[in-house]
Amino acid sequence: MNIGIRKSMMTGGKEISIETGKLAKQADGSVVVRLGDTMLLATVVAAPDAKEGVDFLPLTVDYREKYSAAGRFPGGFFRREARPSETEILVMRLVDRALRPLFPDDYHAEVQLMIQLLSYDGIHNPDALCGLAASAAIAVSNIPFNGPMSEVRVGRVNGEWVVNPTMEQMKHVDIDMMVAGTMKDVNMIEGEFQEISELEMVEAIKIAHAAIIEQCQFQLDLAAEIPNANPKREYSHEIHDEAVRAKVYELAMEKCKAVARMGLADKAKRTELFNAVKTEVKESFTEEELATVNGFISVYFSEVKKKAVRDVMLNESIRLDGRKFDEIRPIWAEVNYLPMVHGSAVFTRGETQSLTTLTLGGKMDEQLIDGVTFHGTEKFLLHYNFPPFSTGEAKPLRGTSRREIGHGNLALRALKPVLPDDNAYTIRLVSDILESNGSSSMATVCAGTLALMDGGVQIKAPVSGIAMGLVADGGKFAVLSDILGDEDHLGDMDFKVTGTSKGITACQMDIKVDGLPYEVLIQALEQARGGRLHILNKIIETIAVPNAEFKPQTPRIEAFNVPNEMIGAIIGPGGKIIQAMQKETNTSITIEELEGGEGRVQVMSNNATDMNEAVRRIRSIAFPPQVEEGAEYEGKVKSVKDFGCFVEILPGTDGLIHISEFSWEKVAKMEDVCNEGDVLKFKVVGKDPKTKKWKLSRRILLPRPERKEETPQA
Repeated sequence: MNIGIRKSMMTGGKEISIETGKLAKQADGSVVVRLGDTMLLATVVAAPDAKEGVDFLPLTVDYREKYSAAGRFPGGFFRREARPSETEILVMRLVDRALRPLFPDDYHAEVQLMIQLLSYDGIHNPDALCGLAASAAIAVSNIPFNGPMSEVRVGRVNGEWVVNPTMEQMKHVDIDMMVAGTMKDVNMIEGEFQEISELEMVEAIKIAHAAIIEQCQFQLDLAAEIPNANPKREYSHEIHDEAVRAKVYELAMEKCKAVARMGLADKAKRTELFNAVKTEVKESFTEEELATVNGFISVYFSEVKKKAVRDVMLNESIRLDGRKFDEIRPIWAEVNYLPMVHGSAVFTRGETQSLTTLTLGGKMDEQLIDGVTFHGTEKFLLHYNFPPFSTGEAKPLRGTSRREIGHGNLALRALKPVLPDDNAYTIRLVSDILESNGSSSMATVCAGTLALMDGGVQIKAPVSGIAMGLVADGGKFAVLSDILGDEDHLGDMDFKVTGTSKGITACQMDIKVDGLPYEVLIQALEQARGGRLHILNKIIETIAVPNAEFKPQTPRIEAFNVPNEMIGAIIGPGGKIIQAMQKETNTSITIEELEGGEGRVQVMSNNATDMNEAVRRIRSIAFPPQVEEGAEYEGKVKSVKDFGCFVEILPGTDGLIHISEFSWEKVAKMEDVCNEGDVLKFKVVGKDPKTKKWKLSRRILLPRPERKEETPQA
């Protein structure tokens, strides 16, 4: 019985196996990828033909993590996997961005690629295998594809490069980069760094590409053994009219070049002029001709417009808005724009604008993440919103898009390395894009930096971000700084780089063409550095350093560690003590256990007096002062007994004043001389060896009465 083919290879000193022909055999292609005991199933199905009127690739990439893979139950009422988490969506985007440019331009059949995490060993991160699994599924199918491709993660642990580091190693990396590419080129990069140099980044890319080449060859070897994988299916998804194409080129090329040469900074005006050219072209056809060729005109005009704009850039060095290749659009910024939030900033660059707000909260505000590969909390959140009015459009609102999640994650990774190490707050940044014409995610990074500093968060250094573009043709190329939306659409690369004055903190790159020489990449990085520093200067002009104080409306937090064994005493039976403290001091108190035998206490309050009182009470329980024998104290009577009274020496520590030690005079009944709640002064005179209770004396502090002289008898 045929149970498929299984082949193995070594990557970064780890064995990766791919199995096909055993599971999901009705899909066009399916593979199981395994590293250690982490296993992924990837399947791909393509429709037999393109739907009528579809002139693009309807590609869907879906990634889901099964809770059973880690031996866990899903949360929620229904106890089943539901809509994808943000982690899953980010993996989908990584794979989609690497795969999409590699399908033939004229292939328009619907393609659905599904990746499922079937087994997770807690050691090997599945996201580093998803690109390989996706490409391998296509490789063993007959779907047309200009691959194979693969994806790997590169980390640097204690100065050593590691390909696909383990989850434990990931805790110690200063470089975390996902790289995708083919045997020839790199076409996608995304990473987070601790202020690294441009050359270090290039070195990481080269190490990743070497592993990618090996994995691509491995896929080719595997596909060669699959009869169905060769040859690829034939298709014909586009019909063209070369006569119409030639006429559109003849009528529109020079006019489109003329618009491109104007260097108009106003996007709306440029769009109006290009549309006017398109209208003129259409008017050159009769109504009878338009009935059959109107669809062709739109396609060919888009081709002409793209070629005209790129030609003017490459041969005349003129950008759409008239800037030089390394010139940044005009910038203005403002902080403290919103009076009642914890921090706010407006950052505007050209026709792109972000209004970002900062909210600071406590432990209870942390985001709970109940994922398969991670279960815990996150105290830094960044949310990016892209409403349709930002581009002058009216579109239905359908919830948070994958693009919004991806852009927000990039900005979060850019700012995370500069947050203070001793930060006690849960931090939430929200970037609302109010205008957009390119680089809105980078505007979010800049506005986020400003909002953090405005709110008094003592970040290590300000961070700026810039989006770089590339136009390349026939051996000529131009690297563009701070690209417009049109330059992104018409260009060959979108390369976002963020960093401080010291180095890079995050990056994201998508390349739409084959071949990006490393010398071009290095030039783009150096040009990006100049742009970043220019933008940083604008940020510093707005606010040079973080404000020394929080806003008056910001809650104050004090956090400190306590011995683990004292957590129970702070909480009290049934939470009685901590609840009473919160009520009496108007504070919010949280406690969590840490590794290493300590607990972390966090007190949040809007009032300094309340804060200090709550901290004093907690510290007095967690770090009780030691009772000293022979020392004098003052304390409340806790209870009165026939044989004496129990008095509080220190919080949580009582002692006994025996009836004989209360006064020099003989006491008949204790209730005659003291009541519960009375405050007495006393001295610690010892400890009872049986009860281990402290023995106290009030009498010893009182003046001793003089002895009466005896009267002689007559």
